Amino acid sequence: MTGQIACVDVSRETIADLESFAALTTKWTQKINLISRNTSDAIWDRHIVDSVQIYRYAPKVFTKWVDLGSGGGFPGIVMAILGKARHPEAQFTLIESDQRKAAFLRTAARDLSLKVDVIAKRVGDVAPQEADVVSARALAPLSALLGMTSRHLHTDGVALLPKGKQAQQEIAEAQKSWRFQLEDHASFTDPEACILAIQRIESRGQ
Repeated sequence: MTGQIACVDVSRETIADLESFAALTTKWTQKINLISRNTSDAIWDRHIVDSVQIYRYAPKVFTKWVDLGSGGGFPGIVMAILGKARHPEAQFTLIESDQRKAAFLRTAARDLSLKVDVIAKRVGDVAPQEADVVSARALAPLSALLGMTSRHLHTDGVALLPKGKQAQQEIAEAQKSWRFQLEDHASFTDPEACILAIQRIESRGQ
């Protein structure tokens, strides 16, 4: 049995894993700040579906996905849940400097039998990962994020970066310091948001 979430085909097993992850997140949020308490009741649409849509723009073939500043696992754990069925050979690496959040990510990965490696360090302190895909959600403005992203992205890789209503301003500011190829995709969950698919990131040398 299959269905769709945010225009991504998912199996019944994948939906069950996403529901389990939502429940685990809600439980842990009572102790540590994984997501805003104000969004706990809307976790499915606000966080799960909003993360799932990123997978629409992943390459058909990839072996390593790195998520920067993974926090409560959005989108990193959600990507690994989707990858469990769609890209079973792929490895997902989640970088999160907060030790308590890293502990949560490891618990989620273990409970859901995901191919996830959690690195509890700051993004800039982690050795370059040469990832096929790099993602980051609500981590930093684009101009700063591109430096973090390019460090861990393979030459032919793609960065998938959800952005809000300030996206165009962030793009314009980032272009002052960086050259990059950009595809701008409308968000499935927020008419003012988008997902940026970025490749060939190069510093302008400033």
